[in-house]
Amino acid sequence: MPYQIYVIELSKRVFTENAKFRNANPQFNGVLQCLYVGMTSKTPKERFTQHKTGYRNKKGYKLSSNIVEKYGLYLRPSLYNHIDPITTRAAALKMEVTLALELRRQKYAVWFN
Repeated sequence: MPYQIYVIELSKRVFTENAKFRNANPQFNGVLQCLYVGMTSKTPKERFTQHKTGYRNKKGYKLSSNIVEKYGLYLRPSLYNHIDPITTRAAALKMEVTLALELRRQKYAVWFN
């Protein structure tokens, strides 16, 4: 099953209202956007919808990010369309971290799991 990396733009309110987010992004100067980077076996659009609706699996475990549920605005395909689908979960998780850290280096404020 291929995995896809995706990026969601978050409201800048996340930076002022969420201390964990703010503390994770000391490089942020307020110019660029706040982002969430994730990976999924679904389409990015399906996964975004799951985040926004507080998706839970059949056992009742919440599988959506509270940050995206509260602050998520829309997908940012221009930041992830260059990444081909990835065949293994481990490689996708590694790419999620790689992209998130690269975006932080570019001075975005980024959250990832």
